[in-house]
Order: sequence, then C-alpha cells, then structure tokens
Amino acid sequence: MTMSAYGSRILEPRFGSETVTDFLRDGYWLEAADITGTGRPDLVGYGLSLGEIYWYQNPGWQKRLVVDKVKEPVGMDHGDITGNGLADLAVCYQLYGPGGTIHHADPEGGKIDWLENPGNAAETSEQWMRHYVGRATGMHRLRLGHFTRNDVMQIIGFPIVAVEGVHAVLPIVLFTQPADVRSAAEWPMEVVSNRDFRMIHGVARKEGLIPGSDLDSILMASDEGVTWLYYDAVAGEWTWEHVGGGEESQFEQTTFKGSGDVDGGRLGTNALAYVAAVEPFHGNTVAVYARTAPENGVPGEWRRHVLDIYGDPNENGEGTGHTVMCRDFDGDGDDEFLVGLRGPDPWQGAMYYKAVDAARGLFLKWRVSRESVARIVAGDFSGSGVDDFATISYSVAHYFVAPKAQITLHQNLTVRAPAAGEFL
Repeated sequence: MTMSAYGSRILEPRFGSETVTDFLRDGYWLEAADITGTGRPDLVGYGLSLGEIYWYQNPGWQKRLVVDKVKEPVGMDHGDITGNGLADLAVCYQLYGPGGTIHHADPEGGKIDWLENPGNAAETSEQWMRHYVGRATGMHRLRLGHFTRNDVMQIIGFPIVAVEGVHAVLPIVLFTQPADVRSAAEWPMEVVSNRDFRMIHGVARKEGLIPGSDLDSILMASDEGVTWLYYDAVAGEWTWEHVGGGEESQFEQTTFKGSGDVDGGRLGTNALAYVAAVEPFHGNTVAVYARTAPENGVPGEWRRHVLDIYGDPNENGEGTGHTVMCRDFDGDGDDEFLVGLRGPDPWQGAMYYKAVDAARGLFLKWRVSRESVARIVAGDFSGSGVDDFATISYSVAHYFVAPKAQITLHQNLTVRAPAAGEFL
C-alpha cells in the first residue's frame, strides 16, 4: 500500500470516457455551470472563430444555443448575477486585431458581456439576453466573485496583450455590479494595477486564502511568473505575493517566460499547500511551487520543482501545455491536479498528478485521457458524489487545430460504492 506524506492511501485514478459532442468546428473554452438549477452541472462550450456559445444539458447532453454573433469569445466564468439562484454567464470577446493572433490586439475590443439565464433555458429556443459590462483592450480572462466586497457580484478582468505589443504592461480591472444590473449601461470600473504585470494568460479564483477575510483572491500566471493577488480590507488596498518567477531558460529561443496557467492545491488543513503551473505561455513545462517549513512563526519560502517537460517548443515558440486545475478526485481531503495538453501526439491529453510529498516536489503521475485538451472543468456530473472532469479540444487557427475537436466527459471511477455483488 502506497501512502502519501499526509497520511492518506494513494489510489490509482480511474476515469471513464463519454463523448458529449464530437461535432465541434472549433474549440477553446469549457465551463461547468448549473444552468437549470438541478444541482448537477451542465456544460457550456465554444471556440473563438464561430462566435456561437452553446450549453449542453445534463443528463443526455442535448445541445442548446446560448447566443451567437459574439466576435471571438475568449474567457468565461459563471455566477448568480441576478440573484435568482441560477447560473448566469460572463464572457470577454473581440480580442484580436488584424492577423488573428495576440500579436495584434483590437484597440476597440476587449469587451465583457454578462448573459442572463432566462430561467427556463431547457424549454426555450430564445437566445439569452446580453448585457454590457465594460472593456479593456486585450481582455482574455475574467473571474466572477467577491474581491473587495460581499454584497454584490464583481468581475475582475485580465488582458493578455496591449496595442503597444505582446509584452507591454497591462491593466487589471475590477467591475462592480450596479444597483439595477439589468438596465445599467455598464458596470463601474476601477483599476487594480496598471504597471506591474505583462502577458497574463491564466487566472484561478480561490476562496478562503486571505487571513481573517472571506473575500476571494486570485492566483495569476503572467510574464512575472506566479502571483497571489488579493484585496487587503484592513489596509484598504490591493496587494500581492510573488510565488515564483516561472520558466526563464527558454526566453532566448521562444521570447516567452514566466507562467501560462495556474491553480492552487489544498493538502489537509493547508488551503494553499502548493501551486501547480504550466510554464511559460503555451508552455511545455509542468512545475509546482511549495513552501519550505516555517521558522519561528514565519512562513517558509516558495520553492519551484519542475515535474515534467512535454516535448520541445514549436516554430512559434509554443509548447503543448495549456491548462491546469486542482481538485480532490479521490476523496482523501488532499487536492490532486490535472494538466491539459493540447497536442499534437504524443503530447496530448490530461495528466493526473498526486502529491506524495509536495514540499520535496514528489508527485505521482498518470495519463487519464488522450484527447486534445484546451480546458478542463470538474464537477459531479454523474451524481455519484465525487467530482468527475470534462475537457474541450484545442482548435484555434494560427495556433493549433486538433484533428478531432470534441467535448468529453470523464466519469470518476476512482472512488465509488460497489454495486450489489461487486468487489472493488
């Protein structure tokens, strides 16, 4: 029996595979949101080129249109903006200028809309109502939550590039829900930072990390590496902690450095025991940051451990890694993490990492899927009481186009109750 340093038995991960749809003409973003209020998440998926956003009803995965004619939808998040108990959506769009890549940001783009759940989404063919939030050129990622206050919803937005160039300094902006959210022309905006970060590619919203506060915070992957960003309510200002500098050795070859995507993992009672990252932008390197032991009540330093390097950068300086996500899949109270590789083969699929001793950078690894992965989401899709995961293929012109673009559900078979007469 293999045990981790945290006293838990290590189980080999087992996941099934079910195709939600394999008729995608493009693929990029996937969201797990409870659209119908059943308590079990549905799926929302789309690519960048068609401008069509669909949701897939759980169970059965019937495809339904949310909205179309959205110019280059990129990042999305979900939350109950209207307060009716159902998931609304927020999406940023119109990123690219001429050329169709991040090397040319649209100076009039970077817009954010929130999409109002009609309440009877499974019974209507009407498109969801679009409401404008605001904009910042190059907007690429956003997160809904409570970042400076708890009484209303907020959207924090992260551009990836500026008109001035790929590695120009970027504004991080915060939009706060207005009193009449349905009729407001836009949401009030404030600048969180406009001189500290460049090429922000990945962000994760985290709860319960700020001492003495119930506000949400952000783990961010950028040229600067990994940063923990949060609002200090006592001081009345935003602050951040530099976790690590990311991958720097490839810069002369690729022109990219730092980190590309990030999430934080819990181990036991430590809500941020480690930070997992794919590095650099569209990178090939999987790294983990973990603190050394505290001394005299002072937290230890973050140390970087490289776990894997998947292939070499291509002619554009990009690797195969695109996304990372932490979640407790085996039910032992400790978070594992999944890394999504977009391809081509053999560097394609979802890789599962289990901490044996995070402080020493010791993790076990399994490949748990083989389809192209742009994004991974998790939730109890099957109603089994444990988290499953789902993926969408990466199919984006000028970057990588998966030979077969699809959305795939992987039911968690690692921990489940045995059926009658069955022995696990």
